[in-house]
Amino acid sequence: MTSIESKASMSIESKASMSIESKASMNTESGAVMNTESGFMPVSREEMLKLGIEQFDFVYILGDAYVDHPSFGAAIISRVLEHNGFTIGIIPQPNWKSDGDFMRLGKPKLGFLVSAGNIDSMVAHYSVAKKRRDFDAYSPGNKAGRRPDRAVIVYSNILRRLYPDTPILLGGLEASLRRFAHYDYWDDAVRPSVLVDSKADILMFGMGENCIVELANRLKAGEDVHSIRDVRGTCYLCPTVETPYGGVECPSYEMVCRSKEMYAKACRIQYDQQDEVYGKTILQRHGSMMLVQNPPPYALTTEELDEVYSLPYKRNYHPMYEAEGGVPSIKEVQFSITHNRGCFGFCNFCSIALHQGRKISVRSEESVLKEAELLTKLPGFKGYIHDVGGPTANFRVTSCKKQLEQGLCKGRKCLAPQPCPNLQVDHTEYLDILRKLRAIPGVKKVFIRSGIRYDYLMEDKSDEFINELIKYHISGQLKVAPEHCSAAVLDKMGKPHIEAYKRFQKKFYEITGRQHMEQYLVPYLMSSHPGSTIKEAVELAVFLKENNLHPEQVQDFYPTPGTISTCMFYTGLDPYTMKPVYVAKDPHDKALQRALLQYFLPANQRKVIEALEKAGREELIGNGKECLVKPDTEYLRKKNQSTKDVKGRPRGNMSGKSNGRRQPESRPRRKR
Repeated sequence: MTSIESKASMSIESKASMSIESKASMNTESGAVMNTESGFMPVSREEMLKLGIEQFDFVYILGDAYVDHPSFGAAIISRVLEHNGFTIGIIPQPNWKSDGDFMRLGKPKLGFLVSAGNIDSMVAHYSVAKKRRDFDAYSPGNKAGRRPDRAVIVYSNILRRLYPDTPILLGGLEASLRRFAHYDYWDDAVRPSVLVDSKADILMFGMGENCIVELANRLKAGEDVHSIRDVRGTCYLCPTVETPYGGVECPSYEMVCRSKEMYAKACRIQYDQQDEVYGKTILQRHGSMMLVQNPPPYALTTEELDEVYSLPYKRNYHPMYEAEGGVPSIKEVQFSITHNRGCFGFCNFCSIALHQGRKISVRSEESVLKEAELLTKLPGFKGYIHDVGGPTANFRVTSCKKQLEQGLCKGRKCLAPQPCPNLQVDHTEYLDILRKLRAIPGVKKVFIRSGIRYDYLMEDKSDEFINELIKYHISGQLKVAPEHCSAAVLDKMGKPHIEAYKRFQKKFYEITGRQHMEQYLVPYLMSSHPGSTIKEAVELAVFLKENNLHPEQVQDFYPTPGTISTCMFYTGLDPYTMKPVYVAKDPHDKALQRALLQYFLPANQRKVIEALEKAGREELIGNGKECLVKPDTEYLRKKNQSTKDVKGRPRGNMSGKSNGRRQPESRPRRKR
């Protein structure tokens, strides 16, 4: 039996009432009768009947438009199930205001699969300011409003009402990161596990290929869904009297609602047990029920990953979206290649550690090259491979040898604040792949866009990779993520200190100069992350000025579900030290920090002045080269006012410097 695993989330779309001409094609390897004439999974009753399918094994309810590409979790899961002999119908973006779409493909034999899409539905719908977005890259025509808020809960509850006895299996990013009691930024409150509110039977977290295949086979064998309690990478609810032995219990839902200290302690326990080597079952009481998270799934082997990416993806959105202008999210990834999964970088604001895991798994060189050759034959390919990456593009080996047998260190990071002495740094294999990709006929350029970990790169004793990176794999700009410059903030982010970026920046421009190329670094920066006061925000602004950086966009910290940084945002505590952490929650405070990162914009002048006054850094207000901003009328008025005595008479210039106005003459006036 083939066993395989999932990608970073899940996705697909609705308005699928239109029928598409189809005919059955036999998968001789698995015996599955599936593919329509278009090659996509069936999305309508008409297609189902033309295929001779009376009842699907699974019906997949998705929050995104249907895109059959290996960068989309739903595409991977559905293809993996198809490859293993199961039939699947997809209902993307069903109309949740009526029951019709949910009943369109009928009751499945084995169960419903439910996912909100490639990202959390609340993040998709709202900005960090909690304002409704008017676009959605995962919907046809980039139109918002095609899925509900908290899509997993809404979809699942409708299914439970319509099909009370049919198993409901949750997956994707939204479910994965909400599997425990979690702080919800939009409610500004702690919500229970999504399993409680959704009334689903099983939640699959992380990469789900192996997990879904095992569940599918056991359901097919006749096992009751409520008896399947031992699959790695799954969560379930059970009465507390049925709690399994040997688990690690974290503070209950009720406790984390009452106590922020308990919430922080729960967060640490949950993260500490997400290692495939030593991770134990995690327990969390929710009233009379116990939430049980089984140990995380094993990372796929190279052979398994190769198999996943060799499946017959159409690598495009479903043709039913053509009239609406297609699905924008495909543009960045259509001609990209994923060569790895996992990230031992472990930034505190990132969900990868809780979702994909910290262990690196990779595809073989042969598999990557085969996919590249396939891309060159696709319609619309113009010679450019947009990315050869993953969560972190230049990770191709495990962080250290110890990790394979003992797992990754609890409470420690491989790269921050300084690289671990045991860190393995090797770009040889990745570089070899890039060289062979460049040599493929029809390939003009191979870019790397998914992110280079520059601190890891700087630990490489050889300059071979950085030289070729600059020469062949950048389109004028390389995006990197120092995020901040303050050591205090970077420590709370779980990022290396700024010295690593400075060393990389220096080397980057030295090599660029030697190669006579005009290349630039574009740093990602974040304002208002826990730990950042106005003082640290000013420090970052000064750093930007000193390095002649003018960020076009600035990202406020977004407290997404399940991350360590979100725990700090909610509790004001570092879960690993239990020490207080400053958190900018006031909208005005956040606006000041954001303005400092774009101090050079005229529209930000007043905010920058206010921030500098607040931070006690008024020496940065003026016309000097070292200043961040020129004084405005209000600032000068206040200063002039402060130079007058109590009777309103001028005190004189206490600084000893000219204020720019003509001073009164000391000699007597001439008589007329």
